[in-house]
Amino acid sequence: MSGGTVGAAAGSLTFMLGAPSDLVPQATSILQHMGRRVLHLGEPGAGLCGKLANNYLLALNNIATAEAMNLGLRLGLDAKTLAGMINISTGKCWPSEVNNPVPGVIDTAPASRGYSGGFGVALMKKDLGLAIEAAERAGVDMDKGLGGKAREIYDEVDGDEACKGKDFSVVYRWLGGKES
Repeated sequence: MSGGTVGAAAGSLTFMLGAPSDLVPQATSILQHMGRRVLHLGEPGAGLCGKLANNYLLALNNIATAEAMNLGLRLGLDAKTLAGMINISTGKCWPSEVNNPVPGVIDTAPASRGYSGGFGVALMKKDLGLAIEAAERAGVDMDKGLGGKAREIYDEVDGDEACKGKDFSVVYRWLGGKES
């Protein structure tokens, strides 16, 4: 599933389903009680593959959003104004729009609650590692691109006492982002 604690509370989760086609209607009728979308990705296991690919991209988008927001703030831009511009431009992504890593930009985001709640750094580190392992088994070298660096970053963030146990958007703090 995708949507995190915010999506669970709002009943807007997205489910990635791997199942025989004849079971999809029954599974969908059950899962729609907890979310808005059920996406049938193929046979058993396909849902997990989709989830790994999605969280791999989320991990990278989160780091890029934190860096972009930090850059804009350091250049003198207002955080909410910058986020608003990004979210109607080509940089729009879930970490910028829903889970912005800058405290005070989005009231419901973990950053606005001291990075508490949400999807933990350790969970993102685990999911990123699983995605990279799956890629290696499929013959894709994620370390050649951004995957290796992202893995290093989440390892360090997870080991930092100021970030440990926090939402994965705390990477903004680890990067030295302006919090007030």
